Amino acid sequence: MYLGLVVALPTIVFEGQRRPSPERLELTWKGGDEEGLTTLDVQANNISAVQIRDDYERRRQAAQQQTPQDGAWEPLRDEDEENEEPEESSEQKKKRKRQEEKAIAKIKGSKDFQRRKRSKAREVDDDENENENENGVAWDMYKKSKPLPGQLDNCEVCNKRFTVTGYSKTGPEGGLLCPKCSKEQEAGKKKEKPKKKTPGKLKRRETESNRLDGIVLNGAQSLQEICCKKVADNINDVEEFGDLPQALLDRLSQILSKRRVIASRTLDLFLRSDLDTVAIYDCGKLTVDDYKKIFAIVPNIENLTLLNAGQFKDEVMDYVLERGVPLKHIQLEAANLLSNKAWSELFSRRGLELESLKLAWLDYSMEDETIAQMVICCPNLKRLRLKKCFKIGDAAVQSIAQLTKLEHLTLSLKLPVSADSLCYVVSSIRENLRTLCLDNFVNADDNVLAAIHDGCQHLAKFRLIENDLCTDAGFVKLFTDWRNPPLSSVCLSSNRDVDYNQPDGPEESIGLASKGFQALMDHSGSNIERLDISSCRHITHETFTNIFDGLKEYPNLRDLNISFLTRVDTPIVVGMIKSCPRLVKLTAFGCFNIRDVPVPSGMALIGVPNAQDSIIVNGEY
Repeated sequence: MYLGLVVALPTIVFEGQRRPSPERLELTWKGGDEEGLTTLDVQANNISAVQIRDDYERRRQAAQQQTPQDGAWEPLRDEDEENEEPEESSEQKKKRKRQEEKAIAKIKGSKDFQRRKRSKAREVDDDENENENENGVAWDMYKKSKPLPGQLDNCEVCNKRFTVTGYSKTGPEGGLLCPKCSKEQEAGKKKEKPKKKTPGKLKRRETESNRLDGIVLNGAQSLQEICCKKVADNINDVEEFGDLPQALLDRLSQILSKRRVIASRTLDLFLRSDLDTVAIYDCGKLTVDDYKKIFAIVPNIENLTLLNAGQFKDEVMDYVLERGVPLKHIQLEAANLLSNKAWSELFSRRGLELESLKLAWLDYSMEDETIAQMVICCPNLKRLRLKKCFKIGDAAVQSIAQLTKLEHLTLSLKLPVSADSLCYVVSSIRENLRTLCLDNFVNADDNVLAAIHDGCQHLAKFRLIENDLCTDAGFVKLFTDWRNPPLSSVCLSSNRDVDYNQPDGPEESIGLASKGFQALMDHSGSNIERLDISSCRHITHETFTNIFDGLKEYPNLRDLNISFLTRVDTPIVVGMIKSCPRLVKLTAFGCFNIRDVPVPSGMALIGVPNAQDSIIVNGEY
């Protein structure tokens, strides 16, 4: 609040005389805490309002009585006229223009001007004059000079007065912001700013992940694969999949399971009443009600695949049996909360219809007695896979020998199993056996290999891994004069002597060595598609050179694993590429002698330390 006392002292101006500037006395008092003239200041300077008024009246009367020389009277100017600025002369105008041009030139040379010029140039159209744009920016800076640090200014957003510092932020209109509004502006920018993506790193990571999964892309991805990934990226916005075929549903389930995003809502997308197959590869976020919902919406399930099914409990199995779900193929992993009673109920009530049973990672139930009941109640089983079942032992293996219709058998048990039990199983189910996989049977010896040689005549896939009793001579006998047709898939990983004090092994080679590997390639080399001989460290460099010499050809070999075979070097890998024209994936972890291998297009070399630096991609080898 301002209170002011203004006293104007008029003067008389005669013709020919220059009118002096008016004399004014302004006394101002400002309320509040601000500084200003007070009553004490007026009294201290012997100033009296009465005296001022009397002096004014006296001068006024004297002016009225005085007459100008030519008799003309010049009227008094009012206060507004006195405030008007006198007209500038031509010299003053030129001087002012020079000062303005000098100031604008100085502004144009500043860094702040260049920054504003670039930002404003983005907003103007292409057909605008660049010179006009520069002048506009300079005039804006000339007119709107920012306060210096330490001065006061009003915030552009909230209009609050604050002290300017060197860290004061600029608002959207060019003004300064107070500390509070500055923080809010910075917080908004952080939310709007997207995360920086490194396409090269992400693409390389995805490529290597696909290679380890056995997916080797030759060129761009298919349109179907791109669409599946785009749907997976926006899965939260998808309401239903519609009538997608089972192959696409299975692919989407694999992608979403790998990302671990399948929950109760996502599960609904895979359920339709007309389906007969449900495959969920990661059920870690599903509850008991979700499992019941599967069988309620899809009542005619025949093929069921549920991995990491930790909440698949007895009440879910009871619900399945009550509804009479016609299950024929079951694959469950980590269903540890199912009791032996629930398994017995399943086998006794639905056993005649079961054709395939794949169970893995069961450490609570599924004992030898349960397997014995399964053999009795499920005589039509054609495929059986038991992996990492902690309570199954020798007695269960002998019971499996009664399943004479088995075509595919995979066993990987924790309890010890004798070689005689394995021989008994192989001899009993040999007629229809197409697949035989024996993992981690440390007691298996050459007698088991002899039983396979004598009994199996229709095998297409054979796997025997993690063994140190079978000898190289036993493998030679297995693959020599074997009446079985050439194998399409062979995995003999980690068949070697475990005494690392003898790098070359004992005199009588343990595991798959040079002669056994030569016999294998002589028997199945013409038809083999997948070969895994990793960690078979007793195969010599000479044997590799002889088998993969670039002249012999293995036309169907597409996947080859030679990891941790330290004798393999660059010439051997080059020979493999020449001898295997359809080779797609070559895994060579721990082979440090492989250097600078030219790799043809469409093939992936995995595990070589300098793969990204020295591998050359050619159109044709």
